[in-house]
Amino acid sequence: MRRTLFEDDHDAFRETARAFVDRTIRPGYERFVEQRHIDREVWLEAGRQGLLGLEVPEEYGGSGAGDYRFNAVFGEELCKVSAGVASCLGIHGDVVAPYLVDLCTEEQKRRWLPRFSSGELTTGIAMTEPSGGSDLAALRSTAVRDGSDWVLNGSKTFITNGYSADLIVVAARTSPEKRSKGITLFAVETGMPGFERGRKLEKVGQPESDTAELFFQDVRLPADNVIGEVDRGFVHMMERLPQERLGAAISNLAHARQILLETIEYVKERKAFGQSIGSFQHNKFTLAELATKVDVTQAFLDQCTLAHTARELTAVDAAKAKYWSADVQNEIIDACVQLHGGYGYMTEYRVARAWMDARVTRIWAGSNEIMKELIGRDLGL
Repeated sequence: MRRTLFEDDHDAFRETARAFVDRTIRPGYERFVEQRHIDREVWLEAGRQGLLGLEVPEEYGGSGAGDYRFNAVFGEELCKVSAGVASCLGIHGDVVAPYLVDLCTEEQKRRWLPRFSSGELTTGIAMTEPSGGSDLAALRSTAVRDGSDWVLNGSKTFITNGYSADLIVVAARTSPEKRSKGITLFAVETGMPGFERGRKLEKVGQPESDTAELFFQDVRLPADNVIGEVDRGFVHMMERLPQERLGAAISNLAHARQILLETIEYVKERKAFGQSIGSFQHNKFTLAELATKVDVTQAFLDQCTLAHTARELTAVDAAKAKYWSADVQNEIIDACVQLHGGYGYMTEYRVARAWMDARVTRIWAGSNEIMKELIGRDLGL
């Protein structure tokens, strides 16, 4: 089905994004997987192409697109090649960007945003803790005021870009008695005494996306590294999680669609019992169902994208998009593995890697169970 949310400017931007992916991501992909991180040159080239600062105003070195559909286009093009690279660049440009653009002071914006947009300053966001998972209100990391400074202690885990990022947005408890109302966001920068990174975590999938544990031992943070308002960090996160979840949903479906298209070509060529395996009725019906699910899901995500562009996307609709797209993605890619037979279990085949890459999408950005809890509460249950 023809999609109607994009206009000529978005189509032209897609060509720019596609050219970047073909020139910069595809040739280096195997190296990124082997070394378990993306070369800094990828970030710098993305910056030169104006791909990192889509949400950053031009006065701070960004593209100032002011239209979330450009974010969607970039995410889709990245996911056609690498879910891990899409995750890394998406965390930076799609997740962290709103915190810096919306909440930072003028001084902070001038300090960080030009390098953020150029790729000289890479970023991550540290919410998840070893004991907390999706329960952001239960954070144990603390920041205690000491004069005009803050002293940060605690740890975070499963942090995308955690091993390489130059600046991490860290959520910490600043008023223990207030639970969710006592959290503040801080910018922790590379080289600050007491800030240490653990090893690169060995994940089932997306090895090209560097993921790490972070440790904070008496990290002294000046007051001008507070992001947003003190004790309003939980609110700041809740206000921006719908965009993170929509971005995840867009990537989920783009990833699944690409693997499905490649699988359709595979079953046309693969022979068994004297005919292509795609011509067998069961396989044909399976692919018909998967293609329909892609189009139906795409229609909902496109409406969510339009709503978010108009600043009308609700947290509940974002939760629906995130959980549903993750389930559809995993169902589609699992079926594609089955259609590849034994070859689908070999990591030299893209479908096998995609299968491993996709599994985490039911967990991150809020587990699918949490998404259903949010939707259920909205139903008055």
